[in-house]
Amino acid sequence: MEETRAKLIRAARQAFAAKGYSAASMDDLTAEAGLTRGALYHNFGDKKGLLQAVVDQIDAEMAERARAVGSRAGNDWDGLLAEGVAYIQMALEPEVQRIVLLDGPAVLGDPAGWPTQNRCLQTTTRTLRSLIAQGIVKPVDPEAAARLINGAALNAALWIAAAKDPHSVQEKAVEAFIQLAGGLLRTR
Repeated sequence: MEETRAKLIRAARQAFAAKGYSAASMDDLTAEAGLTRGALYHNFGDKKGLLQAVVDQIDAEMAERARAVGSRAGNDWDGLLAEGVAYIQMALEPEVQRIVLLDGPAVLGDPAGWPTQNRCLQTTTRTLRSLIAQGIVKPVDPEAAARLINGAALNAALWIAAAKDPHSVQEKAVEAFIQLAGGLLRTR
C-alpha cells in the first residue's frame, strides 16, 4: 500500500509541476504510475486528496531544508532569520511556486491551516520562547510573534510566486522580512 501511495504521489508531483493541478489528467497520472483510478480513489479519495498529499510532501521537504539552513547559522536568532529567508527564497523554485504556492491555496485553502505549517509554527514558537528567555527578543507572547514571523514568510513566498518578476520581488521581500523580524530584538 505504501508503494502504491508513493507511486501515485511521485506521478502526481511530476504532473502537477509540469501542467498544474487543473490540467493534470487523472487517467494520464495513474497510467504513468502503472496503476488504476481505483488505486487513486482508494488511497486519496479524489484528486484533491492527492494534491494534499503532494503539498504535504513538498511543504515538509521545504521545512526540513529551511531547518538545515537555520542550523548552520551562528546562533538561535540568526537561525530563525535564516530559516525564514530560506523559505521565502524557495518561492523561486518552479515546483514550489506552482504546486505549493499557487495551486495549493487555490484548491486546498489557506496554507496557514495546513498541518506542516502548524508544525513550523510550533517550532518557531519554541525558538522564540528560548530567545525571550535568553533576553535576545523582547518579552512578547511567543506564539503571537511566531504567527507573525511565519505569516510574513508565507505571505512573502505567496507574493513572489504570483509576481510577474519573482526575482525582484524576492529581494524586496527578504529585506522587509529581516527588518520586520528585527523589530522583535531587545535593544541593549
